Amino acid sequence: MMTEHLVCSAKGCRQEAAWALRWNNPKLHTADRRKTWLACPDHRLHLENFLGARSFLRETIPVADLPPESGVGGSDPRVSPDEPK
Repeated sequence: MMTEHLVCSAKGCRQEAAWALRWNNPKLHTADRRKTWLACPDHRLHLENFLGARSFLRETIPVADLPPESGVGGSDPRVSPDEPK
């Protein structure tokens, strides 16, 4: 997977993403549904803690290991924890 266009999801960050945080909200999503936030090395822990505190985080993987069906890499995949979607 090409990673040159993937940007960290942290608010205001424009660094290249190295990590994909795969998550879901069990009150809204089926167990197999995964949403993805991207993280640079500097923001990985912050974003993992944000999702983990809500019991949403399912896994963290390198962006190079993202499955094609993740939807990341098309239109802007970023979701900011400060801006609910």
